[in-house]
Amino acid sequence: MNNLCADIGWKSINHAGEQLCGDHVDIVEQDENSTVIVLADGLGSGVKASILSTLTSKIISTMMAEGLSLEECVATIAATLPICSVRGAAYSTFTIIHIINNDTAEIIQYDNPHVIMLRDGEIYAYAENELHIDGKTIYSSTLNLQEGDVFVAMSDGCPHAGIGIAYNFGWKREDIADFMKTVADVGYTAKTLATMLVDECDRLYDHRPGDDATACVVRIRKREPMNILFGPPRNRDDCDRMMSLFFSKEGKHIVCGGTTSSIAAKYLGKPLRPSLNFESSDVPPTAELEGVDLVTEGVITINKVIEYAKDALDKNELYEKWSIQRDGASMICRLLFEEATDINFYVGRAVNPAHQNPDLPINFNIKMNLVEELSNCLKQMGKRIKVSYF
Repeated sequence: MNNLCADIGWKSINHAGEQLCGDHVDIVEQDENSTVIVLADGLGSGVKASILSTLTSKIISTMMAEGLSLEECVATIAATLPICSVRGAAYSTFTIIHIINNDTAEIIQYDNPHVIMLRDGEIYAYAENELHIDGKTIYSSTLNLQEGDVFVAMSDGCPHAGIGIAYNFGWKREDIADFMKTVADVGYTAKTLATMLVDECDRLYDHRPGDDATACVVRIRKREPMNILFGPPRNRDDCDRMMSLFFSKEGKHIVCGGTTSSIAAKYLGKPLRPSLNFESSDVPPTAELEGVDLVTEGVITINKVIEYAKDALDKNELYEKWSIQRDGASMICRLLFEEATDINFYVGRAVNPAHQNPDLPINFNIKMNLVEELSNCLKQMGKRIKVSYF
């Protein structure tokens, strides 16, 4: 097995005045190393388009993940999609990116702008086979993957951006490819790259999009393990075993919590140096400990990380905060969201009496709930999560 994985991220903006997006992205994991990604664009905009695109993406992603053929998928869509009473047609375009064993990509495209591929920082022209299924012309490509490959799938709202405003004929696919080329090699996550592209489309539309616009980015990268220690063990006799397991793991190490960091310092035989810099008024300061990449406070900091994680999965509006700030929560976000692919949690079950006070002004979930909530967010980001309790 290779050491590659697919980082997947997407973002949509709705047609001006519409509550629902007519584009839909569906991601289904076949197994640990294979994923089906479908971007569908329903005819028109609003509720009808949303129904068409959601059905299309769900049907294709589920059927392909179960190993059914493209012909069966297309036939099922034709038989299932409701016919629009106004237009007399049931129509949804789609782009499929099927990652197989993290070493091969199968790209299938029907009436969407063709996927842009970047390799070694340059636009890569890949071969396409023309297929005819049920009267539809579908393009199919198969590629061997390598580290650093970037795929950009989009709905037609992206190349149509700026028609009659910034451009006479819209923002052409070649222009979008050049735009992505300038940012793809910087090391941004797939989610950030998709956000940058859609935000630029929104700007070209003068913030009143004339169509739904969606971008889905797939970035092939190396696996990066990360380890996070949160809370002391329930039984004091387990301290050495917990620390031994935590520090023996490869990858970076994050320690969260005052008591936890004191135990880690004692285990390593190194002094713990608290920072006196309050980088943020709502996040406690960090500390330094030789042998640990980041030392932070526990519950308040993790609560903030969860807030940023939920936003990152939704509109990604707080990215500009956590991507540059130097407080503990922001630094954890950069490590977990951007660097890590495989995250190991080492969670102590000892109860801190201070966190059980119902009069506290902040909603302090117990540690277990915080870990569960953060794990779920990270799983949705495509991370592999393992949680060990002590």
